[in-house]
Amino acid sequence: MSEEQPIVTRVHASLGEVDYAVNLQAGRHHLVSDEPPSHGGAHAGPGPFSLLLSGLAACTAITLRMYAKHKGWNLTAVDVEAKLTRQGTQSHIDRSISLQGELDAAQTARLLEVSEKTPATLTLKGGIGIKTTLKQPGVA
Repeated sequence: MSEEQPIVTRVHASLGEVDYAVNLQAGRHHLVSDEPPSHGGAHAGPGPFSLLLSGLAACTAITLRMYAKHKGWNLTAVDVEAKLTRQGTQSHIDRSISLQGELDAAQTARLLEVSEKTPATLTLKGGIGIKTTLKQPGVA
């Protein structure tokens, strides 16, 4: 008998009659994801990989702010840029971080170390299993 794992978050995606425009419900937030016209979409929202990178960038910025706040450091702004590249079946993310505030070299170095240990970073670096099941229409 296995113990049920706690749910960290849940998202519902719904694709109707409009090609590639996916309505997303993440908690109380509504988002749209779509493909650019070059891939048959209408560019109604960011594409799936952009959403993936957005999660990583947001988690990085939030974690660094939380850490600096906990330490009482003067971190006034964090900017994170993430870029996904793919070659064949290999994917790679390049992330650059800009920190603003009155930080010394040791604080900046520590924040860079912390960026490598954010929850989203560790999840992506560790790999993640995906189990897919088919729900029958009308069945809860």
